[in-house]
Amino acid sequence: MTKKILKIGIRNQYCYICKLFEKMRYLLIYTFLILCGFRAHSQINELGLFIGGVNYIGDIGPTDYVAPNKAGFGILYKWNKSPRHAYRFSYTQGKLTSNDLDSDVPSRNLRGNAFENGVKEFSAGLEFNFLDFDLHDGDRKISPYVYSGLSYAIYDEIYILDNNSKEDYQSGAFAIPMIFGVKARLFERFVLAAEVGFRYTFTDNLDGSNPKNNNFETLRFGNKNSNDWYVFSGLTLTYTFGKNPCFCAE
Repeated sequence: MTKKILKIGIRNQYCYICKLFEKMRYLLIYTFLILCGFRAHSQINELGLFIGGVNYIGDIGPTDYVAPNKAGFGILYKWNKSPRHAYRFSYTQGKLTSNDLDSDVPSRNLRGNAFENGVKEFSAGLEFNFLDFDLHDGDRKISPYVYSGLSYAIYDEIYILDNNSKEDYQSGAFAIPMIFGVKARLFERFVLAAEVGFRYTFTDNLDGSNPKNNNFETLRFGNKNSNDWYVFSGLTLTYTFGKNPCFCAE
């Protein structure tokens, strides 16, 4: 009786494994077809650099929206799905700094707080061209564009003591990027762009005004209902590579 039960169990297990392999076989076939479709319809790639500046908007210092005061740089990759849109992935970093003494708001100037913080951003999203930007023909191209998606910023949790920032621990927060720019293909393989990118963050402590650590609760100040922003503005230079899609003329 025990042997019979064991044989039935082994047979059932074998059938389960067979069905699993059967499902995996179809999954592999579907995956292969999808990848083939991507390859057949994919367009050219771009890989390049961002060089520019960065500034912060929040509870300390001037209230200017675009006023880079520290260098920013990064790398980016684009996969041009069509002449009108591309998937974009990037890493950008810079130092955020601001000083109440540089502000034209009297209350901030009198307070005199200052801070420094580093930000390292990973971003992924969609870039949309207002004009056709087909990299497969030989014509010169120019188009305004916008980009948005989702970013993740790594920064230091800081607090303000004696008017200056002190580090507590490293932290991170999501952000929504909103980038506006103009790009042009001036040479066969290179695309040059100028852009300004606003990032709305899901944190209110890039500047040390609202530390998460409850030990520093008495050091909190500013508008606690408004999160911080930072802005990267500058130039990107990308190199294009990759084969033309199958429906393009050679």
